[in-house]
Amino acid sequence: MAQFNLAEYETVAERIKRFYKDHPDGRIVTRNITEQHDRAISTWVVAAEIYLSLEEQRNYAPKATGLAFEVDGVGMANKTSALENAETSAIGRALANAGYFGDKKASREEMSKVSAPEAKNFIALLDNVNDLDGLRSLYLEAKQAKQPQAVLLTIKAKADNLTQ
Repeated sequence: MAQFNLAEYETVAERIKRFYKDHPDGRIVTRNITEQHDRAISTWVVAAEIYLSLEEQRNYAPKATGLAFEVDGVGMANKTSALENAETSAIGRALANAGYFGDKKASREEMSKVSAPEAKNFIALLDNVNDLDGLRSLYLEAKQAKQPQAVLLTIKAKADNLTQ
């Protein structure tokens, strides 16, 4: 596992505060650019743009941009707030691209994902698997990941339905 100290990383909230202190007329604009095929795999995609002034925004001349995605149910916070987390990550990346980072470019939020491996959402993955070999593979992976019995039974039930 990677060795690092989360306290050494700046939060996105700290970057935002510093940005507005330096640029009181600055703007942070986010857009949910998730498309239907993204949602089909339980994913949210967000773009963020950093403008140092209203003039830059009027001319659509961002100082920097950032993109981020999150997957529903992957990680503790994404069980209920994947879209919001994607927005925060996109803002953090855009601010870093605009020069708003400390000694480390990654934000504390991004690094916390590295320190805690994220579990797969096997139920969401199940929607995209429609053959026995794929279901066997998914079942074995879920079993190795020590998923709850309910998840294993759901995968098995789908396989049973295919063989009937």
